[in-house]
Amino acid sequence: MRVGALLSGALRLSASGPLPVDEVWDRFTRPARWVGWAPHLREVHYPGPVVTSGSTGRVRGVFGVVAWFHIDDVDEAARTWSWTVRSGPLRLSFEHGVDAAAPGPGGVSRASLVIHGPWPVVLGYAPIARLALGRLVRDS
Repeated sequence: MRVGALLSGALRLSASGPLPVDEVWDRFTRPARWVGWAPHLREVHYPGPVVTSGSTGRVRGVFGVVAWFHIDDVDEAARTWSWTVRSGPLRLSFEHGVDAAAPGPGGVSRASLVIHGPWPVVLGYAPIARLALGRLVRDS
């Protein structure tokens, strides 16, 4: 086993909330809406209204951190999309999805996220991602 494989991994997170699935999908795939529910983002620069496979953009986060991104894949029918984000030498990959939540308390929709990257960064980003997912599926 490679040492790098021990230092990297993937973590799955999800949140359920009262917003309809179509609204959550719209909030997730329209970069202009990201700053409304992702508290760690301050600006998004993206050339189109919705994410499309092969496109690129840039985000500015708290403390002025800038990251460049590439949209790897978008599947409208499955309501999933993925992207790769880099800032300096750091590279993370994210898989996103939206579906109907299980019946019962907790919500109408569920947003999910899989974070791929170095374990210290993945684990450090997890609380921020969990907060953002919760805001995504609720009115923020």
